Amino acid sequence: MIPFSDPSASYKSHKDEIDQAIRRVLDSGWYVLGQEVESFEQEFAAFHGPDLHAVGVANGTDAIALALRCLGLGAEDEVITVSHTAVATVAGIEQAGCVPVFTDIEPVTRCMCPKTLQTRISEKTKAIIPVHIFGQPCQMHEIMKVARRLDLSVIEDCSQAHAAEIRGKKVGTFGDLATFSCYPTKNLGAIGDGGVVLCEDPEKAERLKRLRQYGWGNARESLHRGVNSRLDELQAAILRVKLTHLQSDNEKRRRLADLYDHLLGDLPITLPHRNTHELHAMHLYVVECDDRDGLMTHLREQGIGASLHYPLAVHRHRAYAARIRGAEALPNTEAFYQRHLTLPLYPELPDQSVEKIVREVHAWFEKR
Repeated sequence: MIPFSDPSASYKSHKDEIDQAIRRVLDSGWYVLGQEVESFEQEFAAFHGPDLHAVGVANGTDAIALALRCLGLGAEDEVITVSHTAVATVAGIEQAGCVPVFTDIEPVTRCMCPKTLQTRISEKTKAIIPVHIFGQPCQMHEIMKVARRLDLSVIEDCSQAHAAEIRGKKVGTFGDLATFSCYPTKNLGAIGDGGVVLCEDPEKAERLKRLRQYGWGNARESLHRGVNSRLDELQAAILRVKLTHLQSDNEKRRRLADLYDHLLGDLPITLPHRNTHELHAMHLYVVECDDRDGLMTHLREQGIGASLHYPLAVHRHRAYAARIRGAEALPNTEAFYQRHLTLPLYPELPDQSVEKIVREVHAWFEKR
């Protein structure tokens, strides 16, 4: 079986360093919000650029909710995002008490369409959450133009795009805040749950630190209505190790994507788009083709973990159907969900496995 993803391979690849980090935490006797979290926050912020601040939280969903609350947003405030995303994006918006609104994606990048975005803005709109889906950077310069013209806040959802770049500038450094998931399958994945909020404003960072722990100030008095969303020391220590390997692991992802591109280029398949001025994080390798269900069935029969990473766009889930503005006009999103298929991709995937996958894709097309 060639798995869709393999978090255990990441652990085995960096086993000695991770084991040492875990032992360091166990020996320290301090397991929540200690030196490991502080060090990871500093290192994560520095990785993205100077004068930035990072705040570790329990998961990526909480990161979105806390980022919105940090901006003072809540009941009746509309937040525009895409339906082509993890349910977590929308769950985080509603967790903050805000109202999600959907806009469409571009067919080429599969990210938020800046032109369609402008048609969704109302007098209640307060923020925009573009999602760097599959590791593909959004058109942040265009989105920021819209936001600044209308005085809207921007929170980048970078959960699938750790270390992606636009013209040498890392995603997560364009908006007012950025959120990251560190779920085990992510490019920067813990061995458990974890999340980060990134921002430039030190006052926002301090507010986030209070919000993640009951709203406590230094005297453990609740200054705000907070929550319990703490990144634990074990996960922080593991993420510190993984962060030192993030760039090289992403390079391995891109090299495997190059191999896929080369071997699949002669087939009637739409391959992931990569702009020359961008650095794609290649979290997932997602293709599009006719009768993708037939291809997926064939690949699975051959022991290949091809998958519909998101079987449904968020607006098609029963929990969200027919209640979110903008869901009635998402033609590009609807078209994408009829054709997309995710092929296995992770840094430790052997070239031979990619070659086997491609052979089976070719074999299926030859039989059609």
